Amino acid sequence: MKKHQTPGKPLLLTFAALGVVYGDIGTSPLYALRECFYGEHSTAINDENVLGILSLIFWSLVLIISLKYLLLILRADNQGEGGILALMHLILPEEGKKPRQRTLILMLGLFGAALLYGDGILTPAISVLSAVEGLQIIGPHLDQYIVPITVVILFGLFGLQKYGTGRVGTLFSPIMLVWFISLSILGIAKIIQTPEVLAALNPFYAVSFLWREGWMSLFVLGAVFLVVTGGEALYADMGHFGRKPIQQAWFMLVLPSLLLNYFGQGALLLNHPEWAVNPFYHLAPSWALTPLIILSTLATIIASQAIISGAFSLTFQAVQLNYLPRLKILHTSKIARGQVFLPKVNRLLLVATIGVVLMFQTSANLAVAYGIAITVTMLITDILAFHAMRRLWHWKRWIALPITLLFLLVDLAFFSANALKIVQGGWFPLLIAFGIFFAMRTWIKGRKYMGKQMAKFSQPLHDFVAEFDRSKYLPAKGTAIYMSASILNTPVALIHNLQHNQVIHKRVIFLEIGTKNQPRVASVNRITVDDMGKGFYRVLVKYGYSEVVNMKNILRTLKQNNFPKLKNKDLTFFLSRQTLIANAREGLTRLEDSVFIFLRSNSTGATRYYQLPVGRVFEVGVQVVV
Repeated sequence: MKKHQTPGKPLLLTFAALGVVYGDIGTSPLYALRECFYGEHSTAINDENVLGILSLIFWSLVLIISLKYLLLILRADNQGEGGILALMHLILPEEGKKPRQRTLILMLGLFGAALLYGDGILTPAISVLSAVEGLQIIGPHLDQYIVPITVVILFGLFGLQKYGTGRVGTLFSPIMLVWFISLSILGIAKIIQTPEVLAALNPFYAVSFLWREGWMSLFVLGAVFLVVTGGEALYADMGHFGRKPIQQAWFMLVLPSLLLNYFGQGALLLNHPEWAVNPFYHLAPSWALTPLIILSTLATIIASQAIISGAFSLTFQAVQLNYLPRLKILHTSKIARGQVFLPKVNRLLLVATIGVVLMFQTSANLAVAYGIAITVTMLITDILAFHAMRRLWHWKRWIALPITLLFLLVDLAFFSANALKIVQGGWFPLLIAFGIFFAMRTWIKGRKYMGKQMAKFSQPLHDFVAEFDRSKYLPAKGTAIYMSASILNTPVALIHNLQHNQVIHKRVIFLEIGTKNQPRVASVNRITVDDMGKGFYRVLVKYGYSEVVNMKNILRTLKQNNFPKLKNKDLTFFLSRQTLIANAREGLTRLEDSVFIFLRSNSTGATRYYQLPVGRVFEVGVQVVV
């Protein structure tokens, strides 16, 4: 496997990674330790408990983020791209081979991706709420303004998405650099006053706490897990920055800053247990409180931006791979790949996020719902990573299995802790995930079944060309391009056109645009042209799932290499427009019928999606029973 080289100077990429990759995990100090010592299931504040929980935080960051993600999972890059879909496609058996294993890996990968949407809804809500809640420290009377201010900030954040992260991205890294430096300074000041808190580096305190508390420790583990949320983002953003810059940013700045701040909050609580309601803001002197609230709000906006952008990228990949219907996709940067904006997804995220804020009201209430979806995603990543160790890196079973079991043990402990939250609010992100997973599964199943139904109207393309007699039809000038899901079969649009209009163009191109299970396809391998004779040509165009389909470039390449006399004014694009008829007795269930037809009716048409010239598109209708 070739190693992907991300362009740019390493230090600049490391600096840039601060503003995008580490926003989520970098803002966890706002609420993570507070949830351990304040709330319905909080633990008592004493030396043993504070040191035990700090030790759990330290070793969670080391085992899950440093070892699992930074040193292991980031090795699994699909041409430099990361994320659960990239990992899934690295180990996915080819079509027709090991069907059961392929189906299992596909379903696991899709469900893991669906779970990330729940994170994309909860992260902006809990991050911005926790930052604005600093107003309570300034004055209790300001409490009534927290939710309205949060809603206004979120409206502004989602409203800016259409401009793309590229225009405001230059502000992210400097702010996050100031944020992490501030975390360090705030923590160091308290650690100096109570240096004995550093004893928590000893894992004995973590083990002792778990042993002493027994099953009750699960409630605290659910809060401790909040320190590692954002781990999946490290992997998903690898394609933008590369593995080394992400690793360097973590070990050089992010990890030390987080640990210093958590330990500083622990030292504060040892001396002032009454400040457990918000230990983060009590780290700051009174004169610095207002600037810190402003900085925290900016940091949480950046953290939210990274998650929202990740949801856009994930949806874009899913659309390209035909796991979701076509959606309107705007590319917000001509230089940086992967910067996309999806208006429908943005609106849905906005409504869901505002709804979550209004439903839960406080970050403490939201923390109850936060975490369960991410733990399940991490468990799925463990399983997929085991296959990567065996299939990609060819590790021996006796090496891969113990490593996988170690990570599964840790993640299962956190999953068990977060499972206790399901009734209190953890059901919400799971409901979102199951809904999206069902939609993706139904879309895949529906498209497959619809393809079988469409095949009834068609015949193998080779047979059609071999039997075709041009003398039976009226000749038409120019070139007809029939877009098809498969160039192995005769397009239904052509068959219906011949039946009803009795016309055949001088040159006919059967065009299939396929998406490979890899991020990018080399330009030299993108287009394959097959001259079938009698004026028929079969053209296969291949794109990676992270690439933009560009019809102008396709036509330009065809003109330069295969059809020098091809002129845009002589082109006519023929498309099939399917009208779906529900029939629960065939193919799909009644619910799947309804969902599939809804998805089809709300998808972006081929003309708009591929940016075809509207005046040169001819659509042929056909009814399909699903």
